[in-house]
Order: sequence, then C-alpha cells, then structure tokens
Amino acid sequence: MKRLLLLSVLLSVLVSCSGRKQVEKAINTGNYNQAIYDALKKLETNKNSKRKQDYAIMLQDAYYKANERDLNNIKHLKKDNNPELYTNIYELYLALNARQEAVKPVLPLVVDGKTINFKFNDYTNDIIEAREFASDYLYEKGLALLETEDKYNIREAYSIYQYIEKINPNYEDTRALMQEAHERGIHYVIVTIQNQTNQVIPKRLENELLNFDTYGLDQFWTAYHANPSNEIDYDFAMQLQLKRINITPEKITERQLLREKQIVDGWKYQLDSNGNVMKDSLGNDIKIDKIVTVKARLFEVLQRKSSQVVANVVYTDLKSNTTLDAFPIDSGFVFENLFATFRGDKRALTREDLDLVNNRRVPFPSNEQMVYDTGEDLKLQLKNIISDFNN
Repeated sequence: MKRLLLLSVLLSVLVSCSGRKQVEKAINTGNYNQAIYDALKKLETNKNSKRKQDYAIMLQDAYYKANERDLNNIKHLKKDNNPELYTNIYELYLALNARQEAVKPVLPLVVDGKTINFKFNDYTNDIIEAREFASDYLYEKGLALLETEDKYNIREAYSIYQYIEKINPNYEDTRALMQEAHERGIHYVIVTIQNQTNQVIPKRLENELLNFDTYGLDQFWTAYHANPSNEIDYDFAMQLQLKRINITPEKITERQLLREKQIVDGWKYQLDSNGNVMKDSLGNDIKIDKIVTVKARLFEVLQRKSSQVVANVVYTDLKSNTTLDAFPIDSGFVFENLFATFRGDKRALTREDLDLVNNRRVPFPSNEQMVYDTGEDLKLQLKNIISDFNN
C-alpha cells in the first residue's frame, strides 16, 4: 500500500514538472498566449496550493510580456499612419482586453503569503476608436472594389463588408452592400445535356440530372441554371455529354451445393455393454441426445444485369468562348438478385441458406430502368466534379 502511495506521489510530481516545462518553453519561445492558456488551466483548481505557485508566477510573467509586445506593436502601427493597419490595431486591442478578462477569474493569486499583482486597463475607448477607423477605411475600400466589374473584386468587397458587419453590426448601409456584392459576384452557369449515344435517355433521368436542388451543393458563389434566363449574362457553360450506354444481357447463373450436418434428433437411453439401461447415482435412467446426420442439396440462383454510362463533363468560358476543362465519367449500376431452392432435409441448411430460400425470383429491370438507376452514381460523380471545379 505504501509503495502504491509513493508511486502515485511520484507520478503526480512528474506530471507537474512536465506541465511547468511546457509553460516555461512557451514563454521562452515568445508564445505568451499559449503560456497563459496552459497556466490558467493548471490554476483552475487548488490555485493557492504550494505546488501551483510556479504557475502563478509564470502566468504573471507571460501576461506582462504579452501586453508589452502588443502595446509596442500598436505604438509602431499608429506611427506608420497607414489606414490599412487600422484592423491590426483593433485586433490587438481586442487581444489585450480578452487577455485580462481571461486572467480575472483566477484572481487573487497568492505566492509565499503575498498577493501577486496584475495591472488592468480599460481599453473600451481604444477599441471603439480603432473599430470606427477600421470600419470607415474598409467601407471605402469595399466601395472602390464594387465600382469594378471584376467578380473576384466584388467577392472581396463582400468579405470586407462581412467583416465590418461582424465587428460593427449595421454600420451605415453595410448589409445592403453585402447583398449587392453577393448578387453581382455570383458566377452563372448554364447546364445542358447532349445525348450522343443514339439511344433514348429516360426523361425523368434527364430531369433529375438537371435538378441541382437535389445535389446538396453549397455553392455560395455559383448558380446553375438548366433553363436559361434572358435577363442573365452567363459566365460559363457546363455540358454533360453522354457518349455511350452499355447494358449487358440478362444472365442467370446456377450452382448446386451439398449441405450435411449432425444434429440432435430426440433422445435415447444409454445402454451398458450388456444392453441394459444405465442408471445415475439416484437410480434414474440415463438419457442421452440422439445424434443424426441430415443432408440437403441447395440450388442457388443468381440473376444479374448491369449497365454503364460513359460521359464527359465539359466546362466552357462563355466570355472567351474557350474550353476550360473536361472531366470523364464512367458510371455503372448492377442489378443482382440471389435466391435458392432445396431438396432434402431443411435442417441441414445454414442460416444464410435459409435467407436465400426465403428469397424469390424477381423480374429483370427494363433497359430504361437500368439506365435510370445508373443515374444515381452519375449524379454523385457529377456532384464531385462540380465541387472540385469550383474549389
């Protein structure tokens, strides 16, 4: 018991040493915020215990070093008098305020009977001033981007106004400008299907392939239209070119399997060498399981039919009338139905055999149905191509 207690204490000391080294390393490498986070985690419980005093001292050290660095950075940024830097100044003031708010819950901290000192400042006015400067500058920058017709510039304007909305909600007409930027920054894609197979494509498959609401795509900056609008100047065209449809003949494969099993089939009396019924210690007749061998022949039948659609997805830039990329698609669907019949003793069959016996022969799907069923895999591949292309 004493050895277990000693080992527990030793383990606790080792963990504590490891934690201290981790915080010390963070401070020595200038990663002050990480040091503060790690020290605060250690001080969440028993903060004034003797073994936690090192963490309190390191917390104070990291806190002042982090504040000093941030305040010096703010001083240098303000000296540059560059409007581009207003956002950095604002973020640094937020960091200063967040840091002291994180430290406050563990105070007071006592080391060797003395309360260690943490200085706090009211950064409210600094934060508000920096936020206003940043918002005003970014607002004008966004307006300049919106004056262009370049959709990527317009998307950048959206990101700018989105940031303003986060730090300064409802600043001037930011929300309206975000809406404008989103509408103008969208790439519009006209989608068509070209059947080059000399075979009839099920109309419902064509409708589903062109129904992009069912694809589950989150395309914030791209809109796909199967029915073009005269009011929209389309940027790109995406054409699904169906090249070839292959459908195998209906095929039935049969095989026979012999099943044999030993099972318990009732009971019988256990006899001695003289043919007499044996007795147990209480004088009762001894009964034993009657083991018999049962056999059955399983006739397994596999119905199989498969379809394949080979296609290309071609992207065209309508502004320059050039092909941007082409992606091959090889989509397939397999219909299979496995069932079985048997002759002999049903008890010889396995559980899997019994499941097959309960199955039945079903009609083969038509060629049209096979092509339609291939559409699920076709949609999945088309979705992946769209996602990759837009990334």
